[in-house]
Amino acid sequence: MRVIIASDHGGFELKRLVRDHLRGKGFQVDDLGPEEAVSCDYPPFARDVCEKVLEDGEALGVLVCGTGLGMSMSANRVHGIRAALCHNEFSARMARAHNNANVLCLGERVLGPGIALDILEAFLGTEFEGGRHAKRIDLIDALAETGETA
Repeated sequence: MRVIIASDHGGFELKRLVRDHLRGKGFQVDDLGPEEAVSCDYPPFARDVCEKVLEDGEALGVLVCGTGLGMSMSANRVHGIRAALCHNEFSARMARAHNNANVLCLGERVLGPGIALDILEAFLGTEFEGGRHAKRIDLIDALAETGETA
């Protein structure tokens, strides 16, 4: 599986931990930056990961900032992306199983490294269930195209 990751300065150390963990497990990991923990803006990094996830179609994304909030807000502005900010394993599993989330957002300043990796494993290890959930995903996409809200 290919995982595309990025962070801002606030999520830099957790991004490195995630990257190294995934590579150690044999995942193909594309790290889109930044290369060092200097102050930077998160929206371009979120956009870059989302574009690559959509281009690939099979890849999943991981975005990390201080809280995960900015990355999730930025990612969810990209049509076709369903980014989930998760603080526990249950949310990560449900994000994939019921919402077919294709980007996981994490907050370095709110999660310890152990729980962050547990959330990551739950997210990557869960498949979309389809069925009644697919109809809801289609509705999200249809409403997004028209600019309507649910």
